[in-house]
Amino acid sequence: MRDEPGTPAAPAGSPADPTGPRPEPLRFFGTTWLHHDNGYTTRRIAVSAGSLTAAAVSCLVLRLAYQGLQIAAIGTFVTLLMTVMFAICSAMAFRHTWDGFTRRPDPDRQASLRGLLTIGFVGSLLAYFVRSLTEAPGEKLHRAEYEEARRQHEKRTTRRTGNPSKKRRRA
Repeated sequence: MRDEPGTPAAPAGSPADPTGPRPEPLRFFGTTWLHHDNGYTTRRIAVSAGSLTAAAVSCLVLRLAYQGLQIAAIGTFVTLLMTVMFAICSAMAFRHTWDGFTRRPDPDRQASLRGLLTIGFVGSLLAYFVRSLTEAPGEKLHRAEYEEARRQHEKRTTRRTGNPSKKRRRA
C-alpha cells in the first residue's frame, strides 16, 4: 500500500510503517491492547467473565472430587492432604501467573513447574480474572517491550544532522 501524494509519511513504528517494530498480539486481544480499539473493552469484560466462570466451574469440579473422596472413605488424613495440596498449588499458580504478566517467565522454570501449575489451575484462572479487571493480562509487559523496541528503532533510523567532517575529534 503506497502513500497518497502529498500525505505525510507514517511515523516509525506505527502500523503504517512497514519497517518499524510490530506489537506482539495477546491471547484473546490480538493487538487491540495497543490503542484500546476494536472492541478492547468488550474483550476485557468477556475475558473477566469467562475466567471467573471457568474458575467457578473448576471449584465445582473440585468439590465433586472432594465428595468422591468422602464417599470412598479413604480417611481424614488423605482428604486433608488433597485439600492442602490443591490450596498450596493454587496459591503458587496464582503467584506464578501474576508474575508472568510483568516479566517474561524463564522457560526452564516454566517447564519444571508445569505439573504444579496444572494442579493449581484455579489460581491461574483467578489471576487472569483479577488482572483483566484493570488491563489485558500481559499488556503492561508487552507495552513496555513495544515502546522500547520503537525507541530503539527510532534511534537506529534517525539521520545525522550537520556535516560530519566538521565534527570535533576526540583527543
